[in-house]
Amino acid sequence: MTGIDYELFAIRYATREARRAAHFIGGDPHDGPMPMDYFMWVARGGGKTFVIDTGFNAEVSAKRQRHFLRCPVESLALLGIDPGAVEDVILTHLHYDHVGNFDRFPNARFHLQERELAYATGRYMRYPGLSHSFEVEDVCGILRLNYAGRVMFYNGDAELAPGLTVHAAGGHSAGLQFVRVRTRRGFVVLASDVTHFYENMAGGRPFTTAFHIGEMLEGFDRLLELAPSESHIVPGHDPLVMKLYPPPSAGLAGVVVRLDVPPSGTAPSRADYR
Repeated sequence: MTGIDYELFAIRYATREARRAAHFIGGDPHDGPMPMDYFMWVARGGGKTFVIDTGFNAEVSAKRQRHFLRCPVESLALLGIDPGAVEDVILTHLHYDHVGNFDRFPNARFHLQERELAYATGRYMRYPGLSHSFEVEDVCGILRLNYAGRVMFYNGDAELAPGLTVHAAGGHSAGLQFVRVRTRRGFVVLASDVTHFYENMAGGRPFTTAFHIGEMLEGFDRLLELAPSESHIVPGHDPLVMKLYPPPSAGLAGVVVRLDVPPSGTAPSRADYR
């Protein structure tokens, strides 16, 4: 391959205890513990750094009873990244755990599907079952950034830089997008919440927070279409990610992992459900 190969990292900043029934529409016949991790991602290469999603802060963590491990923005320093120098932030969607801390990137422009902002400010937000995943102040903050000319909107798939593209998926949130990044092991697909866990996609069983179930199922297909293999797809909240991928250094074990190298084991796949 020619062109830019990005370094690709996941930073784990929070976790929560949960059960299997909470993660699949219709529940799960084998209910048991199934914790959830929260991540921020970084793609770096060709002289550019892309931060993908911005997490939430300690205040929101306490409000929503999550276990806050570390500030995701401050954790960028572990990779030698100054938030003030970041010029590009990709927001996969505007749920609280993906857009909090946006104000910690004073010089960045934000890349977002136009449909997501329309959804987060539109008529469906009167329904608590949909609005509960948003923090009003985050949404208002993105509106203010738009008035300041700092939000780049897309209506579908787009190339942000050579080897780095965003792809509209919808379903979980109306304007959800995922990110495809060229790395030394080939294209890696950062699914974000197109599939929260490996099992959601592998079993064809969408996550419980849903705007459009049909689009969620189509989203699984889109991930597979754009990835070289299932092992090149990284789910948005699965603790297995921290077990399958290595840290950049021993001191970052349990905090940061590299996604630009092959996983060290296997995750649930569609073959397991045939």
